[in-house]
Order: sequence, then C-alpha cells, then structure tokens
Amino acid sequence: MKRNMLEKEQLEGFINIIREELVPAMGCTEPIALAYAAARGREVLGCEPEGITARCSGNMIKNVRCVTIPNSGGLTGIEAACVLGAAAGDASAGMEVLEKVDEAGRNRAVELLRAGCCTVEFLDSEIPLHFVIRLFARGVTVEVEVRHTHTNIVSIKKDGRLVFEKARELADKGYSTDRSGLSLENIKAFADEVELTRIRDIFERQIRFNMDIAYEGISGDYGLGIGRVIREAYADGVVTRMKAYAAAASEARMGGCDMPVIINSGSGNQGIASSVPVVVYAREKNIPTEKLYRSLAFSSLLTIYQKEFIGKLSAFCGAVSASCASAAAITYMAGGTVSQIKATIDNTLANIPGIICDGAKISCAAKIASSLDAAMMAHYLAMRDKEYEAFTGILKEDAGETISCIGYIGKVGMHQTDKEIIKMMLE
Repeated sequence: MKRNMLEKEQLEGFINIIREELVPAMGCTEPIALAYAAARGREVLGCEPEGITARCSGNMIKNVRCVTIPNSGGLTGIEAACVLGAAAGDASAGMEVLEKVDEAGRNRAVELLRAGCCTVEFLDSEIPLHFVIRLFARGVTVEVEVRHTHTNIVSIKKDGRLVFEKARELADKGYSTDRSGLSLENIKAFADEVELTRIRDIFERQIRFNMDIAYEGISGDYGLGIGRVIREAYADGVVTRMKAYAAAASEARMGGCDMPVIINSGSGNQGIASSVPVVVYAREKNIPTEKLYRSLAFSSLLTIYQKEFIGKLSAFCGAVSASCASAAAITYMAGGTVSQIKATIDNTLANIPGIICDGAKISCAAKIASSLDAAMMAHYLAMRDKEYEAFTGILKEDAGETISCIGYIGKVGMHQTDKEIIKMMLE
C-alpha cells in the first residue's frame, strides 16, 4: 500500500478533530453532562431552582445509574447530578462543571434532594444521547435540550420562548469539523507528518491527566482494586502493566475520583483505554517522546474514527474500540507496516466484537483489561504476520470496511439489544 500524503487542509482538520474530542472531564461524562446542562439552565433562570425535571433517553439513564459523581460526597444518580449542577456547578467550566463544588454546595444539594427537588422522566427518543432539563422558580421555567454529544446544547427556552438555538447542521452533529476524511491510511499519514509543535500540548496534557488518575487508581481505595489485583495475580510484564494501569484509572473515575481525565469521543473510559496503555508501553520500551506523541495521535484518531460509525452511546462497549486503537498504535510505534496495523485491527475485531455496554460502572475497568488483553494478542499475531483472512466471519478485505461493519452492528444491529438492556436495568 503506497504512503498517503495529507493536504494541508486535511492536516488542519485532523488537528481540529483532536482538539474537539480530547478535552478534560471530571467523572463519568453522562452525569457530568446533566450537571452542565442544569448549571447552564440556572444561569438563564437567574436563581436557584425550586424544582427540576430531567427527561432522559434510555442510554443516559443506563450510564448515570451506577456511577459515583465526583466532588459530590458519594452521591449517585440523575437527580443528584442535576441538583448538584444547578446548586453549585460552574457552567463556564464545561465538562469540569463540578470542579469547584465546595462543602456548602454539597450540603445544599443534599437538602434539595431530600426535599424531592428533582424528578426523572423517560424520554422516548431514537437519539441515544438525548435529554431535556427543565428548571423552574418564581413562576419562571427554563428548558435546556442536549442532543448527540455531551455539551451539545441545541436549544434553551425561557417560558416557552427560544433564547438560544443552535444551527441545524451543528445541532444534528454535535461538532463542527468534518470527519469524512478519516481513514486508516490518512490517520497514519497524519501521525507520520504532523509537526509536533502543533499537537504537543494536547498530548502532554493527555499523558499527565490520564496517567495521574492511573497512579491514583493503583494506590487508592476504589471499587475492587482491580489494578493491584492484576499486578499481583498475573506474571509481571508490559501487557500486565498496561492492563493494570488502564483498569485502575477507569475504576478510580467510575468510583468518584475528582481528578480530571482527557476524554475521547465523549468518554473518559475510551480516553483512558486509548492512551494509558500506549504511554505504559512506550515507557517500558524506552520509546522516544516524539514517537510516543505520534502514536497517541494515531490511537486517538483511530478511536474517533471507529466511534463515528457506532455513535457516542450504544449497546457496543467502547472499551473494544479504544483498546483496538491502542494496540494498533503500539503496532505503529513498534515499526509495523500498514498491513500489520490493519492485521492488528482485524485480529482484535475478529475476537471481541460482542462485549455489551450495560452502563457506566466500576466493572468497565474489567472490560478495559479484557479488551486490552485481546488487542495485544492481536498485535503480537500481526507482528508475526499472522492475520485472520478476509470474510472470516464479519471481517472484510479493507480495515475501514471491517470498522464500518462493526459500527453498523453496534449502532443498528444492537439497537434492540440496547433496549432490552435498559429495560432490565430499569426493572
């Protein structure tokens, strides 16, 4: 396969995509999105709400139900996220809306929750990430609607009158930069060619934030302590360390740690799984920093590319996509050819395309560890020029076609599966 050369416009576009997607967030992104919308609604309302109604799609309910909200004192659930955002959140901080919540804010949120300030309703929507927050006080009502992506406020109404409406094209996508140029070949060309001065700050921050929470997860008391268990129970080696630190970071995040994570495609777990293993591998193998940054760019864009087909939320576990991207980036880092990178992707997706997403929770950490194990097995096979043949199961001749098939299964084929998962969880 001949080497791609990207046009300047494409290079700029890919940099913009990375800057749009690799942003900091505290805690699980779904409750944080609710808190952000509630905080934005309070700004328009102009005072503390007397009541809040949160109408949420099934996937939002699924992903908020079981995670601890950071800076909340151990609170969980949709009601807590909305009330905490409205009572003490800072909407100007975006996905770090709860960063400055203090003890007084937490206490006030608890008081409002005990008073039954917030109610939750099911929003029957075909859009997986969709919710409407309605706040009212002193006879005034404000309604904030979010679609497709976590901070994509498409409209704000005050007493039924529009005070903000996003342009239709942006509202339907949730982002401004065109993604149609993403492909395996173009992603590799970008990683090869981009001037590191253009992306260094992005990946320095990604390494710092995501490795800091990985160290916190290994040393702290979160969930089952999965990172330490992996380190102690498995033979020491680079794959064990990759799995342990990535899983520990996820477990800390799901367990309410108030340290920020650099997310990918709206997900902290995907941000962790697409970066921490690459950093751990590079440090273990003494890979030059320049190559590490290029590999992180490769992994980040490959994760985004896969999620373009699947969507932000679905019944398909995002740890698979992100771990697949990590292993492919490690093949790239290790000097693998385009064919070997493609083989890493195909070998991964031939193995674990069926892990379901049953909501955000501490066991996401275990799914990351399992996905990384499969992805690194795919990498080692690929580096020995071993690859499952095209048309073995759902594999296609081109890696992009395989990725699109997996996306179709995750978005369309598993749509009913998603409904059944949500139904079981609500029961």
